[in-house]
Amino acid sequence: MVTIKEIKSTIAVAIAAAFGFIIALIWKDIIVGAMKLGGLWQEGGFSDMTSLIIGLVVGLVITVVSVLGIVYISKWGGVVQK
Repeated sequence: MVTIKEIKSTIAVAIAAAFGFIIALIWKDIIVGAMKLGGLWQEGGFSDMTSLIIGLVVGLVITVVSVLGIVYISKWGGVVQK
């Protein structure tokens, strides 16, 4: 029989993984954008340094929020031992 604790733990792991994928996709776009700005990529990317800096700031904010979400949801799901 599956317990509520196991269900919460499974949900927490899945949500934490989703946050991780969000972080990875954001930083992939930032890296591709920077490469485009440096002439190393052909499609997409940032048009100037200001756009790159804004992208970096947004990426950092999303990363911090996502990491806090991972910590919170991990505690909720009982994944992290106290």
